[in-house]
Amino acid sequence: MLRFILRRLASAVPTLFIVVTLSFFLIRFAPGGPFSLERPLPPQIMENMIRAYKLDLPLWQQYLNYLANVVQGDFGPSYVYRDFSVGQLMLQSLPYSMQLGSYALILALVGGVSAGVFAALRRNGLVDHLVMSVATVGVTVPNFVIAPVLSLVFAVFLRLLPAGGWGDGSARFLVLPALALALPQLAVFARLTRGAMIEALAADHIRTARAYGLSARAVVVRHAMRGALLPVVSYLAPAAAALLTGSVVIETVFGIPGVGRYFVLGALNRDYTLVMGTVVLVAVFITVLNLVVDIVYALLDPRIRHD
Repeated sequence: MLRFILRRLASAVPTLFIVVTLSFFLIRFAPGGPFSLERPLPPQIMENMIRAYKLDLPLWQQYLNYLANVVQGDFGPSYVYRDFSVGQLMLQSLPYSMQLGSYALILALVGGVSAGVFAALRRNGLVDHLVMSVATVGVTVPNFVIAPVLSLVFAVFLRLLPAGGWGDGSARFLVLPALALALPQLAVFARLTRGAMIEALAADHIRTARAYGLSARAVVVRHAMRGALLPVVSYLAPAAAALLTGSVVIETVFGIPGVGRYFVLGALNRDYTLVMGTVVLVAVFITVLNLVVDIVYALLDPRIRHD
């Protein structure tokens, strides 16, 4: 297992290199620049700004300089938030996105798996159709529709929860954004779990367990659940990365000062280094979470061994 982990970590290096390289050149080939304003700056000031941020260098030299800085953990200065470096912005905003994303991930995972198992045990019944109908709505309706509706109902009409803001970080401020962020993923987990559980319950070893007189609960929890969780675990890495690194829609609607909004703000303002910082952050999250998923997958399925 240790050798497998080391191999995966080694293979992550060229993957991150490709992500950084593609992102670096793609954003620079896009029209406009970080200092392209509606009211253009005077030529002398524009020239000084470009020279100060070393944008007057050849593109290949900018690329090599950026790679050298990233290896040292320096993502450069922000072109828009000029009093801050990209690293400082990430450090300030990441805890908010991580906390919100953690709550949303737990809610989506526990709620989705529970709903999927519940529906599979009552296959083709009223409960099954109800759960799958709600899950279909959750998958198809985007969170930029869900978030304002939740805020309107629970904050404006019922006045039960705050409409937005971080406040003191207590649960009452995080219920609505975490729920809005979790609902689409919860629906996906429910559908994956239902299909996998139905397949697992039809397996030969499950029939054998039932023939030995094991209780229905023991059959489901001890035997069927391991197989039913495999597709859920496979989907967990990209879902967790998306939730933990924040959602620009949710953070914008509820006024959460997280990472997600910086990606869109950086793209709109052509803040090259800020966009690159968020891209690298997401890539690192996905790489690490994929490694964790592979390890959990091996623990759930004894047929899989990583030598």
